[in-house]
Amino acid sequence: MNDLKSDIGAFVRARRKASRLTQRELGELAGVGMRFVSELERNKPSLRLNVVNKVLAAFGKTLGIVDSPKRDEVHEKP
Repeated sequence: MNDLKSDIGAFVRARRKASRLTQRELGELAGVGMRFVSELERNKPSLRLNVVNKVLAAFGKTLGIVDSPKRDEVHEKP
């Protein structure tokens, strides 16, 4: 999960800079505070996903359930 968080933070920072936005400007665009954008880019562990999605929506993205590489098979009881 740490890789996912760092990927999101790196994505947001890269897209923000490519768009020539400050953290404040991105926050205003996404409807969140500048502090949240800063914490997102720094991979703060306690971020709320619904607010992360607000920021990602500024770039036409959203978090969702995707298949991941299988580790160990999880056996469910019938």
